[in-house]
Amino acid sequence: MAENRYRFKVTRLCRLFGVSTSGFYAWQSRPESGHSQHDRMLKCAIKELHQGFRRSYGAARLHQELRGNGFSCSRRRGNRLMRDMGIKASTTGLYAWRPGLHEFYSSTGNLLKHASQPNRNGVQWAGDFTYIRTRKGWLYHAIVMDLFSRKVVGWSFALNRGKALTISALNMALSRETPAGGCIFHSDQGIEYAAHDYRNRVEEAGLKRSMSRKGNPLDNAIVESHFHTLKAELVHQRSFESPVEATAHIIEYTEFYNRDRCHSSLNYQSPEEYEKLCA
Repeated sequence: MAENRYRFKVTRLCRLFGVSTSGFYAWQSRPESGHSQHDRMLKCAIKELHQGFRRSYGAARLHQELRGNGFSCSRRRGNRLMRDMGIKASTTGLYAWRPGLHEFYSSTGNLLKHASQPNRNGVQWAGDFTYIRTRKGWLYHAIVMDLFSRKVVGWSFALNRGKALTISALNMALSRETPAGGCIFHSDQGIEYAAHDYRNRVEEAGLKRSMSRKGNPLDNAIVESHFHTLKAELVHQRSFESPVEATAHIIEYTEFYNRDRCHSSLNYQSPEEYEKLCA
């Protein structure tokens, strides 16, 4: 009785969709195609890679990782499979890009704007800081970035903003790296970078100071982009109980960023991989 009822439902559905019942049963018993098998294998790989990279990668970066791991897959196919699985970059939808809303402005002392693209490490550095909310108060985070490889070469944390925050990040960078003589150091015009003690430390290290025009964050766009990525891939994905907890996670993320996270501007290499390739 149950089997007859099942056949009756199949017959009605086949008639509804305009297919023959024999064709339906032939399709049902047909082995899985090679294309479908490859799709299933790719989905497993995409899921594993996406989780391994903190669910931060979108189609372009996942496509590069798939090819790097020996999988044959076009970017269009990867995009389709990600869409089927509901997988997307953690940055998607967080920020709206409005072209033309901001412009780069020239300003006295902005050496970076008129400099050519760096061709090696240690010739152009940039610094900035941001703030992160925790349940026990704000945490301020400053970095120094090498603009050639996008590597974060120095960082610091503090419960209050001020020159000590930015000097500490610069000191760490100088202890880890050896900049070239006359290396440009670019920042905004905040008091944390304009303070006499900070300026003296920059000059003592043999760096040339360069500053954005006030109120124009795109003059320091690469560092701003790093903070955008940090917040989209880490800070906006969780809440921190305390500044100590936030510090630990940001340091871990920064090490991942330098070592593993690929950049489209670096031909989909991580900063450390790019440095090795260009050495």
